[in-house]
Amino acid sequence: MAESCKEAGSLSCPICLDILKSPVTLLCGHSYCMVCVNGYWDQEDRNGVYSCPQCRHAFTTRPVLNKNTVLAELAEKMSEAGPPSPLEKDEVNSGEVECDFCSVKKLKAVKSCLVCLASYCATHLQPHYESAAFKKHSLVEVSASIQDKICSKHNKLLEVYCRTDAQCICLLCVMDEHKGHDTVSAAAERKEKQKQFGKKKQSFQQGIQEKGKTLRQLRQKVKELQSSADTAVDENERAYAEIVQMAGKRRSAVKEQIRVQEKAAAGRAEALEKRLEREISELRKGEDDLKQLSLTEDHIHFLQSCQAIFDRAEPEVSSDSNIHLNMNLAFVTKAISNLRNIPENLGKAIDEISETIQADSDPKTRQEFCLYSCHLSLDPNTAFENLLLSEGNSKVTWIKKAQKYRYHSERFTNYDQVLCSEGLSGVCYFEVEWRGPRVEVAVCYKGAELDESGFGYSDQSWCISLSISGCTFWHCAVKTKISAPCSSTVGVYLNHRAGGLSFYSVPDSGEMSLLHRVQTTFSQPLYPGFMVSKGASVRILSPK
Repeated sequence: MAESCKEAGSLSCPICLDILKSPVTLLCGHSYCMVCVNGYWDQEDRNGVYSCPQCRHAFTTRPVLNKNTVLAELAEKMSEAGPPSPLEKDEVNSGEVECDFCSVKKLKAVKSCLVCLASYCATHLQPHYESAAFKKHSLVEVSASIQDKICSKHNKLLEVYCRTDAQCICLLCVMDEHKGHDTVSAAAERKEKQKQFGKKKQSFQQGIQEKGKTLRQLRQKVKELQSSADTAVDENERAYAEIVQMAGKRRSAVKEQIRVQEKAAAGRAEALEKRLEREISELRKGEDDLKQLSLTEDHIHFLQSCQAIFDRAEPEVSSDSNIHLNMNLAFVTKAISNLRNIPENLGKAIDEISETIQADSDPKTRQEFCLYSCHLSLDPNTAFENLLLSEGNSKVTWIKKAQKYRYHSERFTNYDQVLCSEGLSGVCYFEVEWRGPRVEVAVCYKGAELDESGFGYSDQSWCISLSISGCTFWHCAVKTKISAPCSSTVGVYLNHRAGGLSFYSVPDSGEMSLLHRVQTTFSQPLYPGFMVSKGASVRILSPK
């Protein structure tokens, strides 16, 4: 069997890798299919060069090809016996690089040559190992983007690094536009930059440890929250069993309120848990990318890729103070237990408990709110014609000149309004900065008939109107005046699962004050939206 495979290999055409058909032998001793070598030379004919595809032996004129009858007979016998099946490991799979010299059936490339600027399979790579003409060629790991290692101006190999301009260049660039610059070899610069990997790796590892610690603490807080809520519910049941006639109507209300707030806190914890897991995953990926880049043999690929790693944001240092679920129900359990001694004041006590639970459910500080920050972008398909989107669709400004927007079924045509592209569910927080005489900040269901009514005029949207004279809340065309002063920055907090929606004033001091709170049941994702009057603008602030 081994002898048969060896004989089959000697009778295979190095170009098509199949059994020789009408074989011809060149003066250098290598044999090919007549059609294959003629096709190869037809491509070279444009440059007036004729050479052996394997050893690169050059001929002054195009050789006259004659059929090699001995090889033809052997090839015919081999064909009758059946061609050897190709090795499965040489076949090209998805994501792998094909051999540039396989003409019939493309095989997997195993090496790339920086001199030939081509990739070769195991068979077509042999001349680089056997022929003296290829001894000075540089073989590297197979690469699908080998052209990225070639100077676009001089078409020469990139092998020098210019520290002045922070880019890879060729030797001709050193004597041209980079003359007089601080230049070193790619290998030397790689060695210098790799010294900095230790600090970056330490930063990734520290971030993983800190985020992991915070995640463990968060999960422990969730367990404590659940235990506290269960204890409060149990005590509530025992207390009301003794005073069932007086407290029958109140019991279910308190129980439901405890569970609602537990669900609200659990929703925030779930959102924060997902965020921490995502950040840990990103840090692990950064560490893995750093490790993989350290192992590559390709200096140019290393230098072209390492800056992206250096540019990655440093992980935030977390601390225990970041974890606040804002709900400890131990006081609720104690208060309910005390109700046995004050049946005459039961109604008043229950009301006080309910108000305390509600007031203590949301985050308190801006730092805590920002843990649930979400990224938003304005949707150009919804913008009214006098609204100009800018700064990467994060800012909207009213302008006198109408924009030539394309028709879209979701575009506002009656009101100066625009929606965001992202629908919000779960626990989310975002901030906007407003300028001008009047703007509106709203959340709404998508697909609602907003164009005919505007924000806040139906049961499909909730809107706060901000102006230099004060602010008001609108829902179902009902106006609620807000007495609290409003700053130029407004925060919106949504706990979709718990049905909570709150609007906050966020002054420069960072001491947030509640403008209005909504408690309802949301049936669909909510899309943030803005109404911008003449001379006004709204900017979505980046998450903290």
